[in-house]
Amino acid sequence: MQRIHDIYRPTEERAHDWREVERILTDDELKEQTSRCMNCGQPFCHAYGCPLGNLVPDQNRAVAQGNWKQAYALLSANSDFPEFTSRICPALCEASCVHGLDEEAVMVRQSEKRIIETAFANGWVVPSTPETENGKSVAVIGAGPAGLSAAVTLRRRGFAVTVYERRKDIGGLLRYGIPCFKLDKSLIDRRRKVLEAGGIRFVTDCEVGKDVSAEWLKKEHDAVVVAIGTPAARDLRIPGRELGGIHLALELLEGQNRFLTGEIPEAPISAKGKKVLVIGGGDTGSDCVGTSIRQGAASVTQIEIMPKPPDERDASTPWPLWPYMLRTSSSHKEGCARRWNLNSLRFVGDGHVSGVEVETVEWEFSPEGRPVKFRSVPGTKEVIEADLVFLAMGFTGVPAENPIVSQLKLAQTPRTALVADPARNIFCAGDCASGASLVVRALASGKQVPLN
Repeated sequence: MQRIHDIYRPTEERAHDWREVERILTDDELKEQTSRCMNCGQPFCHAYGCPLGNLVPDQNRAVAQGNWKQAYALLSANSDFPEFTSRICPALCEASCVHGLDEEAVMVRQSEKRIIETAFANGWVVPSTPETENGKSVAVIGAGPAGLSAAVTLRRRGFAVTVYERRKDIGGLLRYGIPCFKLDKSLIDRRRKVLEAGGIRFVTDCEVGKDVSAEWLKKEHDAVVVAIGTPAARDLRIPGRELGGIHLALELLEGQNRFLTGEIPEAPISAKGKKVLVIGGGDTGSDCVGTSIRQGAASVTQIEIMPKPPDERDASTPWPLWPYMLRTSSSHKEGCARRWNLNSLRFVGDGHVSGVEVETVEWEFSPEGRPVKFRSVPGTKEVIEADLVFLAMGFTGVPAENPIVSQLKLAQTPRTALVADPARNIFCAGDCASGASLVVRALASGKQVPLN
């Protein structure tokens, strides 16, 4: 039995709406797929691949047997937000699946999605409340994945938990960064009701350090958990950056999501009829591609300074490591020109961007086969036309001038990650503590706050 690859709705349909791109797999399809699991004596998917330690083989067995309630009990034992990870996690578990050594990995993410949706449909998802209250309170700063995970975990331990969020609603990048076509925002609203029913209090539209001071939070609560992500996006400071039409990726993504959820009357940036250039080859860049296509862009091109990855797992990342290889998203399949080995030199235009001058580069590789150093190739300069440019080159950390950092007197690593101070009952979770990473790792970090 082969792994299913046809997991998306038809391109001609999905590229013109904002609904989730994945089709709904049938129960029979999922039972067949989970029956491929070998129930390994040493399940690397569980022990190595999944940051949450999900009981993948046991879940697979339950789904293959049609026992959805048991499958949910197993999934929820370690995962508090499977409706999120099942849609946006890159499935680290699948990369370390033993079956993937000689065939294709077992399908896990889609199975997880059906488990949690079946659980919600049958009323099995109930608030997680503590057996006893411990009489202590915690302030969580940030309602993104790490903050929500920390809130659930600490509430379960008996703390009174209040989550402070600077935006109008909870979710962090789940709501304001990841497009609706990958994660329907009604799922966040649904989970919020469960969290509030369990006693977690949310204070939104409240910026700590500005609307309330971090020092006040420290006095009002027994402990503080900082989970503010990595708010500083990496910019591209080359000549012409001041031209109009050049935006950081989240300006596009956040604005479109706020429009679709009714927060604002119209999207602040529109790609309709424009030649769009996305600089940066990661997931955020892919999200800009899909968003631009849905807005009606005339064309979309995505460029990357790194070399094109191989089509198959590279020898530099043997199993069970996360494989270095080419990844093509649903957005790429909807119509996008992709180019690699291009270094951006300057933006071209008169008041408004009209193109980007780029130059081809060649890479030197390490003995392990990974790119480590590049050099320019003479005579390869060219201008790529663009009416709209999105910079999707990742995030750089937490600025030292952030008022939360100064008011709580937090130390930072050389790469600006925040350092917890357990002696003062101040803890850090997620990207602000580790650097920008995956949602599933942020969720795992929130569960590991050492406060009892």
